[in-house]
Amino acid sequence: MPDFDLDSFKKTWQEQPVQPKYDSNEILQMLNKKSRNYVKYIFWISVAEFLFFSVLGVFYFFQDEESDSFRKILEKLGAQKAPEIETNFDHAYLAIKILSLLITAYFVLKFYQNYRKIRIEENLKGLIIRIIKFKKTVNAFILISIAILVVFTFVFTAFIFYVLNSQNVRPDNSNLIIVIIGIIVSTVLCILLIWLYYRLVYGIIIKKLDRNLKQLKDIDSQEN
Repeated sequence: MPDFDLDSFKKTWQEQPVQPKYDSNEILQMLNKKSRNYVKYIFWISVAEFLFFSVLGVFYFFQDEESDSFRKILEKLGAQKAPEIETNFDHAYLAIKILSLLITAYFVLKFYQNYRKIRIEENLKGLIIRIIKFKKTVNAFILISIAILVVFTFVFTAFIFYVLNSQNVRPDNSNLIIVIIGIIVSTVLCILLIWLYYRLVYGIIIKKLDRNLKQLKDIDSQEN
């Protein structure tokens, strides 16, 4: 019986060609399916956000808390009640809320369209372009959400100074500084919360989509 040579056996085993488990077409289909699922997740999250903010908007519409906050700040700064200006502020605030809901509804529609357009039968370059466009849409949604908050802060502050100017009120520097710092801090905190929310909820999905995109680009480069 011949002696068993372990080294020779290892060499022979290592030289055997490794058959790929999946071909590029199967990998492409799997990546396409995963990408569709990630886009679908973002679509349903955006639908949930739209419904949540719609219900919240209706609730606060009857609560009138923003008007109370606006009125309390004016009183703190020494201004008198200004019903007409407060009504204008309510109208401006309502317009911003409606604008916010319309923008969210628009992006819900865009996410749905992106989901429908990422199809298994689409060619590789088309799929890559779709994913890149979808990422840009998500980024635009996040930036516009933050921009709406900044616009509301600007409108809120502008109305306060308009009332003070129209009534010739010269508030104490300490009170004015406290109000300004309070507005700035609350705005920064809200922006950070929005950023953290989208970073956690959307960011996790986008990272997975990025990995798919990288693999798709690798397949594309191998085919060319």
